[in-house]
Amino acid sequence: MRLLRLGNPGAEAPAVRTGDGRTFALSGLTGDIDGAFLASGGIERVRRALAEEALPLLDPAGLRVGAPVARPGKVVCVGLNYRDHAEETGAAIPPRPVVFMKDPATVVGPYDRVLIPRNSVKTDWEVELAVVIGREARYLGSPADAAGVIAGYAISNDVSEREFQLEFSAQWDLGKSCETFNPLGPWLVTPDEAGDPQLLGLRLAVNGTARQDGNTKNMIFDVTYLVWYLSQYMVLNPGDVINTGTPAGVALGLPGTPYLRDGDTVELSIDALGTQCQTFANA
Repeated sequence: MRLLRLGNPGAEAPAVRTGDGRTFALSGLTGDIDGAFLASGGIERVRRALAEEALPLLDPAGLRVGAPVARPGKVVCVGLNYRDHAEETGAAIPPRPVVFMKDPATVVGPYDRVLIPRNSVKTDWEVELAVVIGREARYLGSPADAAGVIAGYAISNDVSEREFQLEFSAQWDLGKSCETFNPLGPWLVTPDEAGDPQLLGLRLAVNGTARQDGNTKNMIFDVTYLVWYLSQYMVLNPGDVINTGTPAGVALGLPGTPYLRDGDTVELSIDALGTQCQTFANA
């Protein structure tokens, strides 16, 4: 299944898109797609309702697509998780996951405008596989236990301001938490439809020019390891989002460092998870 939220910011309505391209409203089943919905078995309720043909058809034409998960409690990010990305930035291959937090208020819809911060000269892109947590994960026994707490996957653009991130602070928060810096979606795709999370191609283009073309098989630390690892240090709650890292091809590592400017358009895709596209504008 592909869960999504349609409507104006703050007034999105939950929906589900089936494999044949039809969209059904979920407003009679839940008020939103959020942590409470995921924790209470919401995905299985939707699955049953679809099987029973109990959901009304919805025409999504003209409706804004919001982030597929409302109000994540936290966005946990993993840096330098692709060997080629670490190499292009001149960083050593990390012996343990590099973990940082991103303000959850940065999460916006997959086609929303993204704002280049005032005084920014190094706003950058990062296509990433996002993991959405569906059940509490606390001190998981092993990576094998991680699959049972994952609600699904989505595309994430971990937008970053490199000067803020790397030059203005010893921590990365300043360059990662600017407003609108985490487009997410268009869908929350359940694991059965997403397939093997370690065999997904990731692509990103800027103004039609291909910049990133990677595959999750090249992660240093795979999805289940990351979920297990993080659960040893923090409680992962339903609705939380984990950005799992980006492959090579960011502006920081390209010749001429072609950072984003007002009017630039970025298009991202991940196998089985759809596409997203943003136009960047000065704040």
